[in-house]
Amino acid sequence: MSLSGQMPLEPVPVPRPSYPWYRKVAAVLFAIFCFELGAFLLVFPWTDYWERNMFATWSPAAQRIWMCPYFRGMISGLGMVNVFLSFFEVVRLRRFAG
Repeated sequence: MSLSGQMPLEPVPVPRPSYPWYRKVAAVLFAIFCFELGAFLLVFPWTDYWERNMFATWSPAAQRIWMCPYFRGMISGLGMVNVFLSFFEVVRLRRFAG
């Protein structure tokens, strides 16, 4: 008995959520997409193809920005964020276990 003279309440068990198969497939595809996009954005700004595309020859002002190493680093940083997001999503896939 508790101090108030009433019987203590028992905790109610919470059932585990069940996920349909398409949610599992969507999560895996999202992780793969994020990794591929991140790997592309991480590597592509430092290849020769970066200098030979439509945006690089658009205008002289855009070309200065496009060729700037800081801009390339920013694009590579977005790639790193996408790679991190894909690893985070893979860790979150544990919610489908069980």
